[in-house]
Amino acid sequence: MNFTRLNRHILMPHRSLRRAFDEAALNDIEKAITDTEKTHGGEIRIALEASLEPSELFSDLAPRQRALQVFSQLGVWDTELNNGVLIYVLWADRDVEIVADRGFNGRVSAQEWAEVCQRMEQLFSQGSAAAAVIAGIQATGALISRHFPGGDRNELPDRPVLL
Repeated sequence: MNFTRLNRHILMPHRSLRRAFDEAALNDIEKAITDTEKTHGGEIRIALEASLEPSELFSDLAPRQRALQVFSQLGVWDTELNNGVLIYVLWADRDVEIVADRGFNGRVSAQEWAEVCQRMEQLFSQGSAAAAVIAGIQATGALISRHFPGGDRNELPDRPVLL
C-alpha cells in the first residue's frame, strides 16, 4: 500500500476535476473529438476520473486496470471495425492510459500509445489540462488515421465522461 497515493486520492475532491475541466473545457474537448474523427474512421472516448475509491486503493488497483474497466463500462469495444480508443485520465495521479480495441493490434505499437500518454502527462504538469487532452486527441487521431482513413460514422458519443 502506497500511503502517499492513498492520501492524494482521499484528499482529491471531485470539484478539483471540475475546476480543471469546466464546461468550456468539456465543450472544447468534445469539439476536438468531433473534428478529429472527421479525419479517420475510428472512435475516441475520453474518461476523466478524479480519484479512486479507498477500497480500490487498498487492493492496489493500477490506473491501467481501472482504464480497462472503464473501456468495458463505456462500451468502447462496441464498434463495427473494433477501432475504438479510450483515453483515460486519473486526475489524482495525473496518469493517462490509452486502451485501444483489438482492431489496432499489430498496427499501432504500445510504444506509440505510450508516447501520446507521456506527452499528455507532460502537458498536465505545465498546467493546461484541456490543452493536454486536446493534444492527446489529435495525436491519437493521427495514429488512427494511418490505419482507418476516411470519415467518421460516429458510433460512440464524443462528449467526455466525468467519472
